Amino acid sequence: MTLAEFAKGTTTFVLVIVAGLLSEAYLDRHLAASETDKKVASSDGAEASAACVEKDGTWKNWPWSNVPALSPKCREDR
Repeated sequence: MTLAEFAKGTTTFVLVIVAGLLSEAYLDRHLAASETDKKVASSDGAEASAACVEKDGTWKNWPWSNVPALSPKCREDR
């Protein structure tokens, strides 16, 4: 492997990683906004509530499979 081939491969690898990180940030904002819009529209104009943990450990108001580790407990008056 020549030095030119190594430099081309390294540059390609770095560009792919940077493009993936930039697109992830964009998609996170885009998908979170669309999910919020869906929740607000489906709840007949009521404001979408925040994610919380029920007494039995299940998640409420969290559409994604990955959940935050330190989410608050759900209030009883809901």
